[in-house]
Amino acid sequence: MSSPFNHEALWTKAKLFLNRAMDDDQRSFDEQALWAALALELLAKAALARVSPLLIAEPNEDGTNLLIASGLVKGEARFTSVRAKTLMARCHKAFKPFDQSEAMKIINGRNEYLHSSGAGFMAIPPHAWWPRYWAQAAILVTALDRDIDELVGSDREPTVTKHLEQNAKNIEQRTEALIERAKQRRQQWLDGTLPARVAAEWKSGQYLSASMAHSEAATCPACETAGLLEGEEVVNSEIHYPPGGGYRLDEESDSHYLDDVSVTLTVAADYFSCHGCQLVLNSWELIRQAGLDTEFDVEGDVDEYVGQEPEYGND
Repeated sequence: MSSPFNHEALWTKAKLFLNRAMDDDQRSFDEQALWAALALELLAKAALARVSPLLIAEPNEDGTNLLIASGLVKGEARFTSVRAKTLMARCHKAFKPFDQSEAMKIINGRNEYLHSSGAGFMAIPPHAWWPRYWAQAAILVTALDRDIDELVGSDREPTVTKHLEQNAKNIEQRTEALIERAKQRRQQWLDGTLPARVAAEWKSGQYLSASMAHSEAATCPACETAGLLEGEEVVNSEIHYPPGGGYRLDEESDSHYLDDVSVTLTVAADYFSCHGCQLVLNSWELIRQAGLDTEFDVEGDVDEYVGQEPEYGND
């Protein structure tokens, strides 16, 4: 019997579920989508567990799950993995451009289908649902260093490829539509012909900021005025020390020394907005498609990155 966190076993189970999900002749769309959603969670677990089983272990007070995942506890101990929301959040950070928001729409549809009287998967037609699904699943397959045909078989690979191509076209069309609409709306505002209902929603002179932790000015692809790129996730940090001398522990408290130290943070861009034309691009895919930078550099807090002692638990 394989370990519950074994990534190969999780991959094999995901293959089984997707085989059921792609049985067009035997299952209704809602049942297909249910199996596919279950497979997505398994793929997320497999991708993380392949890096380390600890990434999918649910922390508990006595640490049993972590001990099992680390291989220190054997036998009949029960292993519990983290919730789907946590899995998707970790994949979002680890496997770009995996989109946590899109993945959670699939997971929430599954939960609604199973646990409530809501429409679940039926809220989105199959021709729109599958491209969005495979856009996320394919990223996890890549994170596992696998190919689509290994997951669904060579006979079904063309079907997946078609969905992926459709999703790419959707992103392209969506980005173009948002930019062209922003241009049109701005011109109407300048000409004084903006419909009253739209004018009432116009926030002239205001950023439509998402209030994320980091931001940088960027030229708007619609009106070429200064917009704002934003992001939460720091993907890299670099400390710059004064030239001609190393960093010594006795210099941590030297304020003059720290005045010459700087930190550069590289941040993943997840949101763009422009006050000039009201354009909003609220995903990494849209930002990339629009030709904006998908990462940007900002100055970090020196006190946060320099001279900090690691925190140790005292349990």
